[in-house]
Amino acid sequence: MASMAIQLLGFFLGLFGFFGTVVATVLPHWRRTAYVGANLITATAYMKGLWMECAWHSTGIYQCEIHRSQLALPRDLQAARALMIISCVLSILAAILSSVGMKCTRCARNSAAKNPIAITGGICFIFAGILCLIPVSWSTNDIIQDFYNPVLPNGMKYEIGQALYVGFVSSALTLLGGTLLCMSCGTDRNRIPYQPQMRNNAYRAAPQYHPPAAYKGNHNPSRSSASSSGYRVHDYV
Repeated sequence: MASMAIQLLGFFLGLFGFFGTVVATVLPHWRRTAYVGANLITATAYMKGLWMECAWHSTGIYQCEIHRSQLALPRDLQAARALMIISCVLSILAAILSSVGMKCTRCARNSAAKNPIAITGGICFIFAGILCLIPVSWSTNDIIQDFYNPVLPNGMKYEIGQALYVGFVSSALTLLGGTLLCMSCGTDRNRIPYQPQMRNNAYRAAPQYHPPAAYKGNHNPSRSSASSSGYRVHDYV
């Protein structure tokens, strides 16, 4: 019962991590304008994401432009796109495998492959969390290095956007969910069911009874045997 609850907890954590990964992939708030130096008060704020660049004006207008050319993008942005997409695909595969392999589902209930399927789903969740963590950490490192670069003008410096924070939380939830799934299935796999040992002396079969030889001839003669010896029964009546 406890392992079933741990499996459900791990599954829902991985599922929440998947939703967060999708949100972090779609949002354009990976980089946002840094308000330093002469940019302390500006009428326009810029944001950059994996798929688009957006500008927010003080008048309330919000404009976004999608990256139209795939080959014109920087290689780190292309790699971040690919890793986030692969992470989302792995999370979907992990959710399907985990729903099949968990104890609370009816799929493959009496099959010996139910536990390995759940472990495979947990491993997919772990890989999805790692793939989400790589581009998020990479982008965060680039933003911090550029921010503290004295050569770079203040107008070209950015701060960490909200999507990166969502990516960190999502990767942590996905990793934790996959770990819980693997641990819950591993404990059940190592558990040996109790089988009581039968005592040989208590259940030994009783020996077969053989009557003594002295009692074998101690029986009344039958009617046929008396008549065959020359005596008839009515002679004694």
